[in-house]
Amino acid sequence: MARRKDIDGSAGVPTFYGKELRYQRELAGLTLSQLVEGSFYGPSHLSEIERGERRMPAELAEHVDKVLKTDGFFQRRCEDVRKARRTGHAEYFERVLEAEKYAASVEEWSPAVIPGLLQTEPYTRAVVQAADPMASDAEVDEKVNASMARAGLFEGGHKTPEYWAILHESLLRHPILPPEEMADQLNHISALARSRRIVPQILPWNCGPHPLMVVGLVKIMTFRDAPPLAYLESQYSGDTIDDPALVQKYRKAYDWLRAAALPPKASLAMIEEAAEDFRNGKQPR
Repeated sequence: MARRKDIDGSAGVPTFYGKELRYQRELAGLTLSQLVEGSFYGPSHLSEIERGERRMPAELAEHVDKVLKTDGFFQRRCEDVRKARRTGHAEYFERVLEAEKYAASVEEWSPAVIPGLLQTEPYTRAVVQAADPMASDAEVDEKVNASMARAGLFEGGHKTPEYWAILHESLLRHPILPPEEMADQLNHISALARSRRIVPQILPWNCGPHPLMVVGLVKIMTFRDAPPLAYLESQYSGDTIDDPALVQKYRKAYDWLRAAALPPKASLAMIEEAAEDFRNGKQPR
């Protein structure tokens, strides 16, 4: 029998939410598998929510409330959990912030800036300040620290998603940092690639018309226990797409874009050559 005293409200919003979910599930005599039956989510996803490690998707909260007869409690409290998790990030990004931690694969197209997961601290700071020139030092620091925490996804020995990034060649030719810092940024990407944490590809500047050329950043994520997601972002907004047919269209477009890019080995050589040029005070060819 579930015990109400197991729920400690001082542990933080996500943990409190998860413990209440577990309490209600056990009170109903249901296993994880039984509770998610009929939804698009797996028991491991629900288990991580109960441990306070993962957000509750709105559609899963609706399913849980219906099965447990909790009168919309978990739907109403979803936003509380989301707010607690997105410190330093825009509201529209909160779903992606968690999703990339649990993704089986992440495929990203970034034509204008190096993706956040691959950025060094100086590069992130330059991007943040350019987006909001009037932001205070404290506001900039909060956003930079939050972004650096995301970039830690590839650190340590834990399992990471299979990550693929297609970058436009202009990112190597038009620096937004001083030469030494730009060299550090490109060497950081090279080190991740050589340690087999990521696969970068470069789309040549003269490739001609190509898929996804009329959009900004595109991120496609697949999961072992949830449906795939696509995420599109512009300067001050982002849109998470979970419609399976539309996600599939973006995945197909990404595959065509990958075919138009240079092979991984040639791409890595180009990245490292540009880094060396910056290190030697030259403009990359």
